[in-house]
Amino acid sequence: MAVEYHDDLNEVQGAPVLVRLLEAPAAAAPFDRLAWWRALAEECGIRPLLAVARDGKARAVLPLRREQDALQELGNWYSFRVAPIVSQGADAVALLSTIARDIGERAGRIVLSKVSEEDAAILAEAFRAAGWFATMTPCDVNHVLRVNGRTYAEYLAGRPGQVRTTLKRKAGKVEVRLLTQFDDAAWDAYEAIYARSWKPEEGSPAFLRRFAREEGAPGRLRFALALAEGQPVAAQFWTVEAGTAFIHKLAHVEEAKPLSPGTTLSAALFEQVIDRDGVTLVDFGTGNDGYKRDWMEEVRTRYRIELLQPLRPKNWPAIAKAGLRRLAVAAGRG
Repeated sequence: MAVEYHDDLNEVQGAPVLVRLLEAPAAAAPFDRLAWWRALAEECGIRPLLAVARDGKARAVLPLRREQDALQELGNWYSFRVAPIVSQGADAVALLSTIARDIGERAGRIVLSKVSEEDAAILAEAFRAAGWFATMTPCDVNHVLRVNGRTYAEYLAGRPGQVRTTLKRKAGKVEVRLLTQFDDAAWDAYEAIYARSWKPEEGSPAFLRRFAREEGAPGRLRFALALAEGQPVAAQFWTVEAGTAFIHKLAHVEEAKPLSPGTTLSAALFEQVIDRDGVTLVDFGTGNDGYKRDWMEEVRTRYRIELLQPLRPKNWPAIAKAGLRRLAVAAGRG
């Protein structure tokens, strides 16, 4: 086994095995792709570092970013989750342990947020096997819907009565336009809607527009616009990939709230991804917003995993604090 590092994402293009692993359709989500990481670097000023372990044709990629006090996950507020990417059938723990044994020369502390429970457990096992101290703590939640073979009509029948009543009462109040290709004018309308919505200021409008444009080219974009008397009043931005629909952004202007344009758009997009795209999962990202519970049926925990080299004195206070927390939890269970 060997380990290599890439902070210039363009050089990865010269590694065919890596490209196949990190590009659609092999990638399971946009957050696992080179295009996503390149946009983070070029539009958001994030400094990437890909740690890659290889064993024959098998690869494991740990996507990281450089920060002053630690290496962190290669993601930002637009990322639903961050995960190690491992070749199908490969020994993930063995490959990641190889990275753990090597990367200590570059960093004594690694902090990864928004990691699934399964991935966090694998990372903790791999780094502990290489002598690191590892902690896992819940940091966020992820709302999802498993379609389980239902049609849209069957799914809708299980929504809260308030949602179904709203859809019946507001039917026809707004015109819905659904796009699967990027359109500059439609995206301009989304940005204008967002600016007049209840949402906080957009973190990186250039990143989001670039991502939407790149998803539109291969037909993964699902963009819906609601118009009232010809004027855009609400918009939603989804993508579809590998059997999953990802809900990235939604917004409506406050003056249009009585028309419930967001509910109408959500219904149109759920019908699209369930009945036409045939997805098996809908992912509403992170955050515990109340409106997500109207549409989703399952909540998954996202974890913060902290990896520390125990021989570095600057890590000792954090290790001691984590040890005391474990003792307290154990005492409470007793």
